[in-house]
Amino acid sequence: ETNFMKEVENPYQGLFQKQRERYLEVGRQSRKERLAQLKALKKALEHEYRQPIREALYADFKKPFLETDLTEIYPVLAEIRHAEQNLRDWMRPKRVNSPLTMLGSRSCIQYESKGLCLILSPWNFPLNLTFGPLVSAIAAGNCCILKPSEATSATSQLMQEIVEALFDPSEIALVQGEVATAQALLELPFHHINFTGSPNVGKIVMKAASRHLSSVTLELGGKSPAFVDGTAAVETTAKRLAWGKCLNAGQICVAPDYVLVTENAKDALIKSLIEQFDTFFQSSPESSDSYARIINEKHLQRLSQSLMDATSRGAEILYGGNFNAETRYFQPTLLEGVPEDARLLEEEIFGPILPIVTVSGAEEAIAFINQRERPLALYIYSKDKHTIEQI
Repeated sequence: ETNFMKEVENPYQGLFQKQRERYLEVGRQSRKERLAQLKALKKALEHEYRQPIREALYADFKKPFLETDLTEIYPVLAEIRHAEQNLRDWMRPKRVNSPLTMLGSRSCIQYESKGLCLILSPWNFPLNLTFGPLVSAIAAGNCCILKPSEATSATSQLMQEIVEALFDPSEIALVQGEVATAQALLELPFHHINFTGSPNVGKIVMKAASRHLSSVTLELGGKSPAFVDGTAAVETTAKRLAWGKCLNAGQICVAPDYVLVTENAKDALIKSLIEQFDTFFQSSPESSDSYARIINEKHLQRLSQSLMDATSRGAEILYGGNFNAETRYFQPTLLEGVPEDARLLEEEIFGPILPIVTVSGAEEAIAFINQRERPLALYIYSKDKHTIEQI
């Protein structure tokens, strides 16, 4: 019976206990000690591990090196610089006025560390969305366990090497694993949980956190629309929409998910979007070094099935639509006539498919958006100030 109990014991209880024994001490670390850890991370990302990071992300989904620098490494370095510049002010007590009921007393806000933090990060920007929150956790004087996605195995392995080289596991540790690993970690009484991912998993995280009254930061996805009317600069609009949809092969929570365009702008916009796709990749994204791949077969299948669902119900492909299951390539795809209850207009696309929906104007666009879950981002391409303010 005792042996059985040992077998079912949480595999991360020991690591968690080590950090629980240290978190009060870590919370008392000076600004100088916190900055030393941040500088060590910055140096590792800027120099020793920069090329291995590029190669790991290329191995996971052929992410171009320039894209890795721009969307993975640079944002974390920017977070570190921001913390370096502001940490003194963040740690300083803030004097505030005392309320009348406390007449004669002095009041201040004294910030303190959360304590034990869990960071659950996704696969689409694995380095950025793992180490970005870690920067905040270090700056605030927290102990932290990181759990990156199992979908990006090469990058997760490299991040584990970086963490083990830079930090004491009783302060900061990274563990790898699949769903069972995340479930085991969520059983532990962390003080704060930071999760980036889908709303469905976000609900599971929030439910688990409620058992221990853990505070949570949930950074979730959403269908982010773009609105285009006849006053917009067509070429600039098309270039930005195409770039947003092709970056990381559209696997971004703030990528333009679908376009609401007025009739007087539609034809010119479609023509310009096609020109931009061709210009970006010399008409051949599959052979381009500047175009990422879909993360795995499951997601490529999801995208192909969603596209098939739309076309089987009357949607017309205006550009693209080709994919290769073996190489996980999915061509940038433009289509119109998608039924409102099709998967492409109901579920977050998270891929390089861009549906075009024709609307009469801002009123219809607003109604269309408001019938759905609140989007994460909204892009307006118009020079009409009234329309912009109305939306």
